[in-house]
Order: sequence, then structure tokens, then C-alpha cells
Amino acid sequence: MAIYHCSIKIVSRGSGKSAVAAAAYRSGEKITNEWDGITHDYTKKGGIVHSEILLPPHAPPDFQDRGTLWNSVEQIEKAGNSQLARELEVALPIELSREEQLRLVREYCSSQFVSKGMCADFNVHDTGSGNPHAHILLTMRPIDEQGKWLPKSKKEYVLDENGERIRLASGRYKTRKVDLVDWNSHDNAEVWRKAWADLGNSFLEQSNRPERIDHRSYERQGTPQIPTVHIGVAASQMEKKGIVTERGELNRSIKADNRMLREIWAQIGKLKEWLSEIFKAKEALRAELQQPKSPDLRALLFRYLDIQKAKGRKYSQSWQQQHTADELKAISKAVNLFAEKGIFTLEELDAAMSSVSDKASEIRGAMKPREARIKQLQKLIEQAQNFQKTKPVHDEYKQIRWKGKQEKFAETHRSDLTIWEAANRYLRANLPDMKLTPKAWQTELAKLTAENEAEYAKLKAQREAVSDLQKIRRYVDIALKEDAPQQSKTRNHNIDR
Repeated sequence: MAIYHCSIKIVSRGSGKSAVAAAAYRSGEKITNEWDGITHDYTKKGGIVHSEILLPPHAPPDFQDRGTLWNSVEQIEKAGNSQLARELEVALPIELSREEQLRLVREYCSSQFVSKGMCADFNVHDTGSGNPHAHILLTMRPIDEQGKWLPKSKKEYVLDENGERIRLASGRYKTRKVDLVDWNSHDNAEVWRKAWADLGNSFLEQSNRPERIDHRSYERQGTPQIPTVHIGVAASQMEKKGIVTERGELNRSIKADNRMLREIWAQIGKLKEWLSEIFKAKEALRAELQQPKSPDLRALLFRYLDIQKAKGRKYSQSWQQQHTADELKAISKAVNLFAEKGIFTLEELDAAMSSVSDKASEIRGAMKPREARIKQLQKLIEQAQNFQKTKPVHDEYKQIRWKGKQEKFAETHRSDLTIWEAANRYLRANLPDMKLTPKAWQTELAKLTAENEAEYAKLKAQREAVSDLQKIRRYVDIALKEDAPQQSKTRNHNIDR
């Protein structure tokens, strides 16, 4: 059955963690952390069925590369105790198909995080043991319109009742830290946990599944379940050796009580099943009396406009006109897309979303080897230039036979000699024959860069199409949800009459 799990934690350098290491482990990739030079290789890790990065519109396109994104995070954070990323781990309902699970995570990330300006890197793990789940890594700094990282917070002066700055005994003025975004607010935990439950239940309902998940504790739900106590490391080791402990005995008693409660609830569950059979019979009768029709997407979109118009009456007329005009453009674009692709039903819309998303993933996958080669060529060209530029200095240094004079020369030209040694070491590691061909590298680099730019244009078009289709899917869901109670009331009236 569907279970609820949504944990939130911080990846902090102060606790010995690394955003690059976390990203590499969760995606099963090999990434080098440019902050400390450590390479994290998890390419042999199994159970990773999907990896994806969602970016806000103003984020740099390079952030689609996992190594680039998280190395940028590592480099912007200078302190030894910096908070690097926020991670959410969520359990995926096993009642949903893989496609539905991915759409659920995408919509959750888009609505709760990406729309607020965060970059979201999510990976779905499933080893086949019945516990599919997703890891969502989130950035913690805002990004400006030019794609540059902004500060997390700023300092402001604390003022007294007269509006004057307060001077401390040290002579400095009293200040306080003010967050520039509310992402670290403790209230977000409840909001994000509830949003996952609500969205998960919405997807289960759309799939005609009776299961539901709840973000509340057993106590808040009113479910008679007794929580066990934390047994601790020492007591746990004793229990493993067969030594009975007080806490272990208490947990065994609690588990026995919970088994009894589960048996009682099992009886209640059978009663619910019986009632469910009656409900299904009633639904079958309704189906016979009124053959369900697949809703027309165009009608649903215009129904959505009517709903928004009714909700917008409390706003100014100019706001209503602008808001309606924007949505009319989006809906007009959608209707044209439906006609072009032959999309008329919800199933066809979902299939189109999946197809476009898969195409974007295919393009992105083909770009990665090319991007890796571009980075390698850029490094080779840079190091070759450094090598040739500083080689005369190194040669002159090697020709000096007198030790004192050689040391003095080395001290004077320390910078050039250091650059030569670094370049020489890199080139020998990557070019065993030390054959430098900068012109050929430049030609290959220009060719690969042009190809990558062309592919990125295609990728951008696919992502825009995915975004447009997701937006239309939300419009449709709102229209369906708004009309569902009235349709249900009408059908009940026809049957009971």
C-alpha cells in the first residue's frame, strides 16, 4: 500500500558533507569536487532508474550538467561550515506507474521549489524491493536575472526606540542577520510535507486508486498506533548479544500491543471492504445509466478560463484583463498544438508530455560526451599556452649550473616556473607523447561548440514544450476538480430519483 515518507535535511560542509559527493552518490555518477580535488565515483551503484535537473528560467544553461551545478555551489560557499544544499527524500506510491511517479516528482519540484528560484536535482531509486523513492537536492542561494549567485542573507543595523543605531561596548554597532529569501523558514517543513501528501493523493485519485497518504503523525491522524522508544547504540548491541534490556523489553511490549491494534483495524478494514463492494456496485449502476465520455480538452481549457474569471472578480479590472489575456495566449497556443499533434484526450496529452520529455532527455544525454570533450580541449589549450609561454624561463633555469645563482633565479621567476610545472604535469598525464597540436584542438573545439549550441537550441525548444504542456495539464486538472463535485451530485440525483 502507499506509504508516506518525506524527510528534510541539510548537506553541510561543517558536518563533513559535500554537495558534489551527495549529487554523485544519488545519481550514480563520477564527479570531481573542485573545492577539495576529491573525485567521487559511484558509477557502479545500482537501482538508479531516473535522473533529472529542473532549473528556474534565469539559471545558467550549464547548470543542466550535474558536476557544473554542484561545483558552482561548492565554489561560491567559502566558509568551512557552509550549508551547501537541502535534501528531501520522498517515498513514491507503488500504485502509480513509473511515468506517473516521474510526473508527480516533476510537478512537486516545479511548484514548490523551482517556481521559487531554486535549482532541483532529483534522482529516483528503485532496487525492486518495493521501496521506490526519490532524492531531491535543492540549492540554497537565490540567482539573479544574469544567472549569478546572490547572498543568502545581509546584515542590518539594530535600532533603538528613537531610530538610532545601538553602539556596543566594543565600539561597533549592533547588527542582525536578515535572510534574503524565506527558504530556511521552519514553517516550510510543514508546507512541503503537506504539499507532497496533497499532490500524491491527487495523482492516486486521478489513477482511480483508493489509497491515500497523510503527512500527519499517527497522533495527529487519530490512528491508534503506539510509537516505540529509541533504544540507543549500547542497548542495541546488548540485545544483539541476547541480553534483555529495559528499553528492549518495553519495545517488545509496545509491538505486541500494536499487533493487537492492527488486528482490530483489520476487522474494521474488512467492514470497509464490504462497504466498498456496495459502493462499486452503485458505481457500476451509474456507469450503465450514464456512459462516461472522455472530456474534451478544449472545452476543459475554456472552462478553466471561466473559473479564473470568477475568482478574479475581487481584483481590479486591469489586472483581470492582463491575467486573462496572458492565459488566453497560453490556451490558444495549446489548442494549436493539440490540432497539430492530434491531441484530444487526457491520455493523449499525458503521452505527448512523456514523449517530449523523453526527447529532451535523449538530446541531453547525447550532449554530455561532447561537453566533456569540450572541457578537456579547453584545458589542453590553456595548459599548452602556459607551457609554451613559460618554457624559455624553465630552459634558462635548467641551464644555470651554479646552485646559488639557480636558487636566486628560481626565486625571481617563481610564478613562471610554477605555471610551467603545473602545465607540464597536466600535459604529460593527458598526452604521454607530449605532442602539442593547439591548432587542431582549436578547430575541434570550435566544431564541437557549434554542434553543442545547435543541440542546446533543440533542447531548449523541447523543454519549453514540456513546460507548456505541464502548464496546460495544471489548467485541465483545475477544471476537472472544479466540475467533479457538481457532476457527482447530478449523477447521484439521477440514480436516487
